[in-house]
Amino acid sequence: MPIVVNLDVMMARRKMSLNELSEKVDLTLSNLSILKTGKAKAIRFSTLESICKVLNCQPADILEYVEE
Repeated sequence: MPIVVNLDVMMARRKMSLNELSEKVDLTLSNLSILKTGKAKAIRFSTLESICKVLNCQPADILEYVEE
C-alpha cells in the first residue's frame, strides 16, 4: 500500500505508549493498534486531528505517501 503510517515513530519521539495515546485520544486500544500497524483502511479527520494535537505534530508526520 502506498500510504505508510508512521504513528509508531511519532509515539517513540514523544515517548508515549499506545495505552497513553489511546486514553488521551479517546480511541479504543484495538482501533489505535490497527492504525499503528498500517492495517486501517481509513481514518477520520477528527481522529487524525486528535492524534496530531496529542502528539504535537502535523498529519504529514504520521501519514506518508510512498510510490510502489
